[in-house]
Amino acid sequence: EEYLKQRAGEGTTAAAAPAAAAPAPAPAAAPAPFIPKSGITREADGTTSGMDLSGNTWQADSEKMGATDTGDFFPEGYDPANEIAFTVGMEGSQGAGQKDRGPQLPGMENLGEDAIQFGGIEEASDIPEGMEFVMSSVPDGEVPMSVAGTSKGAEVVLSVKPVCMGFEDFYAAFTPDSHPSFSVSPCAGRMDRRGGEVTELVIKCEPGGKSGSWTGNLVINLPEDNSKICYVVKAEVF
Repeated sequence: EEYLKQRAGEGTTAAAAPAAAAPAPAPAAAPAPFIPKSGITREADGTTSGMDLSGNTWQADSEKMGATDTGDFFPEGYDPANEIAFTVGMEGSQGAGQKDRGPQLPGMENLGEDAIQFGGIEEASDIPEGMEFVMSSVPDGEVPMSVAGTSKGAEVVLSVKPVCMGFEDFYAAFTPDSHPSFSVSPCAGRMDRRGGEVTELVIKCEPGGKSGSWTGNLVINLPEDNSKICYVVKAEVF
């Protein structure tokens, strides 16, 4: 029992003892002033030391001397008759706009004026022997005509747009089952490439004093392109 009383007394004494006071925090050190490499120091209140704030008194020479514009005038001894005209060289090295545009070599000024051309690409002028003209099942267009039977005939110009990627020889003729009064010219030639100039064909109908409704099948062969263009020509002869 004495041992228990002694232990209980020690616990009461420990609870009654005041807690030890915690150590006070050390005061924060004041920040060191920022000193840039230029030697200018910024103080805590925002002011600076070692810096001249009085302004800059430098001025450009133009401010001191005034206007520097130079008036327009010819140099001393200037003679327009002896100077190079401003139009010299405007036509370029090839003399654009002049008749003589050939090489600037003595004795060759008229090069090309009387030149003779040899060779080159020959344009077809006649229909090759044995070529057949067969009408397609679906024609590319229809050409109407109105002809007086007592007249010498009538003509119509057919403009054919090029359809090939390159220049192609063409051959035009009516099929054998067409009315014999129809004819076309030229029968051969060269067609421009796609997007180029159209080919004009003249279709003629000569009734010879007869009348009726006549039909002709015009076929334009493009053998190099393995294609053809077909038109149906219908003439009303009165």
